[in-house]
Amino acid sequence: MSDYHGNVHVGGPAQTHELAQLMISKVAVGPMNNNAYLLRCRQTDEQVLVDAANDAHTLLTLIGAGGISRVITTHRHGDHWQALGEVVAKTGAATIAGRYDAEGIDVPTTTEVEDGDEITFGGVGLRVIHLVGHTPGSIALLYDDPKGAPHLFTGDSLFPGGVGNTQGDAERFASLIDDVESKLFDQLPDETWVYPGHGADTTLGTERPHLAEWRARGW
Repeated sequence: MSDYHGNVHVGGPAQTHELAQLMISKVAVGPMNNNAYLLRCRQTDEQVLVDAANDAHTLLTLIGAGGISRVITTHRHGDHWQALGEVVAKTGAATIAGRYDAEGIDVPTTTEVEDGDEITFGGVGLRVIHLVGHTPGSIALLYDDPKGAPHLFTGDSLFPGGVGNTQGDAERFASLIDDVESKLFDQLPDETWVYPGHGADTTLGTERPHLAEWRARGW
């Protein structure tokens, strides 16, 4: 196991989480400090990128000569796909996004996914979890490590300290926190590692005691 801590900053080096079958490299890019994640299957070296958020040069350097087969966009907000067009043009990668957010992404989506779909590359599988509220089609991606804890990429739907921004809309907030609680916290163990769309990582166990507090405050 590496000394991964997940604390990255724009202009700084990537952090790599070394799992038995998967390498997860995290880098921060762009003026909104977005996280992008490069996932590499250790068995086949096939790579996918989660959120080509910004700074195509940094992302392409991280990807390296091996290229990527696909780019997965967690949701439609523009800060998560500013580099998508250039990355796709340079790598020939296919694109994946949630069915209900694909229309809001300027780069055409090759494959639209829904709740429960599986995205596979090499010997690795990612389960798609549809979370409604931050956007209509936000997706989280679950890697259920057969040799350790689950790993969860949450986009902007779950962060350390709360769920994603729903712009003060009570209906959207209720939808998001209900989905996050029922599809994530009720289904996954405390040791589940969470990789958000901005900022530091966390675990479900760290955040679980605060669910009632989040509901009470309404954001």
